Amino acid sequence: MEAIEIKDIRHHFGEKEVLKGITLSAQKGEIIGLLGPSGAGKTTLIKIITGQLIPSEGSVFLSGYDMIRPERDVYREIGMMMDDFGIYERLTCYDNLKLYADIYQIHEGRIREVLEWVDLYEARRCPAQKLSKGMQGRLKLARAVLHHPNILFLDEPTSGLDPATTRRIHDLIHQMQQEGTTVFLTTHNMAEAEKLCKHIALLHEGSIVEYGEPKEICRRYNHQNKLRLLLNDGTVVTLPNTGESAEQMKAYLSNGQIETIHSTEPDLESVFMELTGRSLQDD
Repeated sequence: MEAIEIKDIRHHFGEKEVLKGITLSAQKGEIIGLLGPSGAGKTTLIKIITGQLIPSEGSVFLSGYDMIRPERDVYREIGMMMDDFGIYERLTCYDNLKLYADIYQIHEGRIREVLEWVDLYEARRCPAQKLSKGMQGRLKLARAVLHHPNILFLDEPTSGLDPATTRRIHDLIHQMQQEGTTVFLTTHNMAEAEKLCKHIALLHEGSIVEYGEPKEICRRYNHQNKLRLLLNDGTVVTLPNTGESAEQMKAYLSNGQIETIHSTEPDLESVFMELTGRSLQDD
Protein backbone atom coordinates (compact mmCIF):
# COMPACT_ATOMS: atom_id res chain seq x y z
CA MET A 1 0.00 0.00 0.00
CA GLU A 2 1.30 3.45 -0.90
CA ALA A 3 1.60 5.87 1.99
CA ILE A 4 0.32 8.76 -0.15
CA GLU A 5 -1.93 8.32 -3.18
CA ILE A 6 -3.32 11.40 -4.94
CA LYS A 7 -5.39 10.99 -8.10
CA ASP A 8 -6.63 13.71 -10.46
CA ILE A 9 -7.10 16.41 -7.83
CA ARG A 10 -8.80 19.50 -9.21
CA HIS A 11 -9.94 22.54 -7.27
CA HIS A 12 -11.67 25.82 -8.06
CA PHE A 13 -11.94 29.06 -6.14
CA GLY A 14 -14.94 30.57 -7.84
CA GLU A 15 -14.32 30.37 -11.57
CA LYS A 16 -10.54 30.06 -11.18
CA GLU A 17 -9.12 26.54 -11.40
CA VAL A 18 -6.10 26.49 -9.06
CA LEU A 19 -5.31 22.76 -9.25
CA LYS A 20 -5.60 21.03 -12.62
CA GLY A 21 -5.55 17.26 -12.27
CA ILE A 22 -2.74 16.52 -9.79
CA THR A 23 -1.68 12.87 -9.53
CA LEU A 24 1.17 11.84 -7.19
CA SER A 25 2.15 8.94 -4.96
CA ALA A 26 4.80 8.13 -2.35
CA GLN A 27 5.96 4.93 -0.72
CA LYS A 28 6.40 4.45 3.02
CA GLY A 29 9.61 6.08 4.20
CA GLU A 30 9.98 8.25 1.09
CA ILE A 31 10.56 12.00 1.03
CA ILE A 32 8.65 13.52 -1.87
CA GLY A 33 8.96 17.18 -2.78
CA LEU A 34 6.58 19.60 -4.43
CA LEU A 35 8.38 22.60 -5.89
CA GLY A 36 6.83 25.75 -7.22
CA PRO A 37 6.84 29.52 -6.76
CA SER A 38 4.35 31.34 -4.55
CA GLY A 39 0.85 31.02 -5.98
CA ALA A 40 1.52 27.74 -7.79
CA GLY A 41 -1.00 25.87 -5.61
CA LYS A 42 1.30 24.11 -3.13
CA THR A 43 -0.49 25.13 0.07
CA THR A 44 -3.93 24.48 -1.44
CA LEU A 45 -2.84 20.95 -2.36
CA ILE A 46 -1.51 20.26 1.15
CA LYS A 47 -4.79 21.46 2.68
CA ILE A 48 -6.68 19.05 0.42
CA ILE A 49 -4.36 16.11 1.13
CA THR A 50 -4.63 16.65 4.88
CA GLY A 51 -8.40 16.97 4.88
CA GLN A 52 -8.61 20.71 5.60
CA LEU A 53 -10.18 21.45 2.22
CA ILE A 54 -12.52 19.37 0.06
CA PRO A 55 -11.41 19.30 -3.60
CA SER A 56 -13.71 19.94 -6.52
CA GLU A 57 -12.69 16.57 -7.99
CA GLY A 58 -10.31 13.68 -7.33
CA SER A 59 -9.29 11.36 -4.50
CA VAL A 60 -6.67 11.28 -1.75
CA PHE A 61 -5.66 8.27 0.34
CA LEU A 62 -3.15 8.37 3.20
CA SER A 63 -2.07 4.96 4.51
CA GLY A 64 -5.24 3.62 2.92
CA TYR A 65 -7.54 6.18 4.59
CA ASP A 66 -9.86 8.20 2.38
CA MET A 67 -9.08 11.86 3.13
CA ILE A 68 -12.09 13.17 1.23
CA ARG A 69 -14.36 11.28 3.65
CA PRO A 70 -11.89 10.82 6.52
CA GLU A 71 -12.33 8.38 9.35
CA ARG A 72 -11.83 9.84 12.80
CA ASP A 73 -8.56 8.07 13.58
CA VAL A 74 -6.82 9.10 10.36
CA TYR A 75 -5.42 12.27 11.89
CA ARG A 76 -3.28 10.23 14.25
CA GLU A 77 -1.45 9.03 11.15
CA ILE A 78 -0.28 12.48 10.06
CA GLY A 79 1.72 15.42 11.38
CA MET A 80 1.85 18.91 9.90
CA MET A 81 4.37 21.71 10.11
CA MET A 82 2.86 24.74 8.44
CA ASP A 83 4.20 28.28 8.44
CA ASP A 84 1.04 29.92 9.77
CA PHE A 85 0.04 27.74 12.71
CA GLY A 86 1.26 25.30 15.30
CA ILE A 87 2.35 27.20 18.42
CA TYR A 88 0.78 29.50 20.99
CA GLU A 89 3.08 32.45 21.57
CA ARG A 90 2.21 33.11 25.22
CA LEU A 91 2.73 29.51 26.28
CA THR A 92 6.13 28.06 27.09
CA CYS A 93 7.73 25.47 24.85
CA TYR A 94 6.76 22.77 27.34
CA ASP A 95 3.16 23.95 27.71
CA ASN A 96 2.74 24.19 23.94
CA LEU A 97 3.55 20.50 23.66
CA LYS A 98 1.62 19.63 26.84
CA LEU A 99 -1.53 21.02 25.24
CA TYR A 100 -1.18 18.66 22.25
CA ALA A 101 -0.06 15.77 24.42
CA ASP A 102 -3.34 16.06 26.34
CA ILE A 103 -5.32 16.10 23.08
CA TYR A 104 -3.55 13.00 21.78
CA GLN A 105 -3.48 11.39 25.25
CA ILE A 106 0.30 11.07 25.09
CA HIS A 107 2.42 10.45 28.19
CA GLU A 108 4.27 13.56 29.40
CA GLY A 109 7.59 11.75 29.09
CA ARG A 110 7.27 12.11 25.35
CA ILE A 111 7.38 15.92 25.71
CA ARG A 112 10.89 15.86 27.17
CA GLU A 113 11.98 13.33 24.56
CA VAL A 114 10.83 15.54 21.68
CA LEU A 115 12.18 18.77 23.18
CA GLU A 116 15.59 17.13 23.59
CA TRP A 117 15.36 15.83 20.02
CA VAL A 118 15.00 19.40 18.65
CA ASP A 119 17.49 20.88 21.15
CA LEU A 120 14.88 22.91 23.01
CA TYR A 121 14.78 21.21 26.41
CA GLU A 122 16.92 23.92 28.02
CA ALA A 123 14.42 26.49 26.70
CA ARG A 124 11.36 24.52 27.86
CA ARG A 125 10.19 27.27 30.25
CA CYS A 126 10.65 30.07 27.71
CA PRO A 127 7.47 31.55 26.16
CA ALA A 128 7.29 30.81 22.46
CA GLN A 129 7.08 34.52 21.59
CA LYS A 130 10.58 35.05 23.02
CA LEU A 131 12.18 32.33 20.89
CA SER A 132 14.21 33.14 17.80
CA LYS A 133 12.60 32.29 14.47
CA GLY A 134 14.83 29.22 14.16
CA MET A 135 13.84 27.98 17.62
CA GLN A 136 10.17 28.55 16.79
CA GLY A 137 10.67 26.45 13.66
CA ARG A 138 12.10 23.61 15.72
CA LEU A 139 9.22 23.90 18.20
CA LYS A 140 6.73 23.61 15.31
CA LEU A 141 8.54 20.48 14.14
CA ALA A 142 8.43 19.08 17.69
CA ARG A 143 4.68 19.63 17.82
CA ALA A 144 4.23 17.98 14.41
CA VAL A 145 6.04 14.78 15.44
CA LEU A 146 4.87 14.60 19.06
CA HIS A 147 2.40 11.77 18.33
CA HIS A 148 4.74 9.65 16.16
CA PRO A 149 3.00 10.33 12.81
CA ASN A 150 3.50 7.92 9.94
CA ILE A 151 3.22 10.75 7.40
CA LEU A 152 4.68 14.22 7.95
CA PHE A 153 3.68 17.29 5.90
CA LEU A 154 6.17 20.14 5.83
CA ASP A 155 5.19 23.42 4.16
CA GLU A 156 8.30 25.59 3.61
CA PRO A 157 9.90 24.24 6.82
CA THR A 158 13.10 26.31 6.58
CA SER A 159 11.76 29.51 5.01
CA GLY A 160 13.65 32.50 6.39
CA LEU A 161 15.85 30.43 8.70
CA ASP A 162 19.62 30.77 9.07
CA PRO A 163 21.89 28.10 7.53
CA ALA A 164 22.72 26.41 10.85
CA THR A 165 19.05 25.99 11.81
CA THR A 166 18.24 24.82 8.28
CA ARG A 167 20.91 22.11 8.51
CA ARG A 168 19.56 21.01 11.89
CA ILE A 169 16.00 20.71 10.57
CA HIS A 170 17.27 18.80 7.52
CA ASP A 171 19.09 16.37 9.83
CA LEU A 172 15.91 15.85 11.86
CA ILE A 173 13.87 15.23 8.70
CA HIS A 174 16.40 12.66 7.48
CA GLN A 175 16.31 10.95 10.86
CA MET A 176 12.53 10.62 10.74
CA GLN A 177 12.68 9.31 7.18
CA GLN A 178 15.22 6.67 8.20
CA GLU A 179 12.83 5.58 10.95
CA GLY A 180 10.11 4.96 8.35
CA THR A 181 8.18 8.23 8.30
CA THR A 182 6.91 9.36 4.89
CA VAL A 183 7.58 13.07 4.33
CA PHE A 184 5.69 15.34 1.92
CA LEU A 185 7.68 18.54 1.48
CA THR A 186 6.51 21.70 -0.28
CA THR A 187 9.16 24.30 -1.00
CA HIS A 188 10.49 26.78 -3.53
CA ASN A 189 14.04 26.04 -2.33
CA MET A 190 15.78 24.07 -5.07
CA ALA A 191 18.80 23.07 -2.97
CA GLU A 192 16.57 21.82 -0.15
CA ALA A 193 14.58 19.61 -2.51
CA GLU A 194 17.71 18.18 -4.15
CA LYS A 195 19.21 17.37 -0.77
CA LEU A 196 16.18 15.79 0.86
CA CYS A 197 13.86 14.32 -1.76
CA LYS A 198 13.87 11.00 -3.59
CA HIS A 199 11.31 12.32 -6.08
CA ILE A 200 10.10 15.81 -6.82
CA ALA A 201 7.23 17.32 -8.77
CA LEU A 202 7.50 20.76 -10.35
CA LEU A 203 4.21 22.64 -9.98
CA HIS A 204 3.29 25.58 -12.21
CA GLU A 205 -0.09 27.31 -12.21
CA GLY A 206 -1.82 24.28 -10.74
CA SER A 207 -0.27 21.65 -13.03
CA ILE A 208 2.69 19.29 -12.61
CA VAL A 209 5.04 20.13 -15.46
CA GLU A 210 7.81 17.63 -14.55
CA TYR A 211 8.31 14.72 -12.14
CA GLY A 212 11.11 12.34 -11.18
CA GLU A 213 14.36 12.05 -9.25
CA PRO A 214 16.15 15.43 -9.09
CA LYS A 215 19.26 14.29 -10.98
CA GLU A 216 17.15 12.40 -13.51
CA ILE A 217 15.09 15.52 -14.26
CA CYS A 218 18.23 17.58 -14.78
CA ARG A 219 19.68 14.95 -17.15
CA ARG A 220 16.56 15.20 -19.32
CA TYR A 221 17.44 18.84 -19.97
CA ASN A 222 21.15 18.37 -20.54
CA HIS A 223 20.85 20.31 -23.80
CA GLN A 224 21.17 23.33 -21.48
CA ASN A 225 24.75 22.25 -20.64
CA LYS A 226 27.19 25.04 -21.46
CA LEU A 227 30.91 25.69 -21.18
CA ARG A 228 31.77 28.92 -19.40
CA LEU A 229 35.24 30.29 -20.11
CA LEU A 230 36.95 33.05 -18.17
CA LEU A 231 39.62 34.59 -20.38
CA ASN A 232 42.81 36.24 -19.16
CA ASP A 233 41.45 39.71 -19.92
CA GLY A 234 38.38 39.09 -17.72
CA THR A 235 35.98 38.35 -20.57
CA VAL A 236 33.43 35.58 -19.92
CA VAL A 237 32.57 33.43 -22.94
CA THR A 238 29.71 30.88 -22.92
CA LEU A 239 29.74 28.08 -25.51
CA PRO A 240 27.46 25.09 -26.15
CA ASN A 241 29.00 21.93 -24.66
CA THR A 242 29.06 20.21 -28.06
CA GLY A 243 31.56 19.31 -30.74
CA GLU A 244 30.63 22.48 -32.59
CA SER A 245 32.56 24.47 -29.97
CA ALA A 246 35.79 22.47 -30.42
CA GLU A 247 37.44 24.79 -32.96
CA GLN A 248 36.72 27.89 -30.92
CA MET A 249 38.03 26.19 -27.77
CA LYS A 250 41.17 25.14 -29.65
CA ALA A 251 41.80 28.72 -30.72
CA TYR A 252 41.47 30.05 -27.17
CA LEU A 253 43.78 27.32 -25.85
CA SER A 254 46.34 27.79 -28.61
CA ASN A 255 46.55 31.50 -27.82
CA GLY A 256 46.81 30.86 -24.07
CA GLN A 257 43.76 33.01 -23.43
CA ILE A 258 41.85 30.77 -21.00
CA GLU A 259 42.03 31.39 -17.25
CA THR A 260 39.31 28.89 -16.18
CA ILE A 261 36.77 26.52 -17.75
CA HIS A 262 33.53 25.43 -16.08
CA SER A 263 30.75 23.12 -17.26
CA THR A 264 27.29 24.47 -16.37
CA GLU A 265 24.97 21.48 -16.05
CA PRO A 266 21.26 22.30 -15.71
CA ASP A 267 19.73 22.44 -12.24
CA LEU A 268 16.10 22.41 -11.13
CA GLU A 269 15.94 26.19 -11.30
CA SER A 270 17.06 26.30 -14.94
CA VAL A 271 14.76 23.39 -15.83
CA PHE A 272 11.79 25.20 -14.28
CA MET A 273 12.74 28.38 -16.13
CA GLU A 274 12.81 26.50 -19.45
CA LEU A 275 9.43 24.89 -18.81
CA THR A 276 7.58 27.92 -17.48
CA GLY A 277 9.57 31.07 -18.12
CA ARG A 278 9.47 31.71 -14.36
CA SER A 279 11.83 31.26 -11.45
CA LEU A 280 11.09 29.00 -8.50
CA GLN A 281 11.86 32.05 -6.34
CA ASP A 282 9.18 34.25 -7.93
CA ASP A 283 6.59 35.72 -5.56
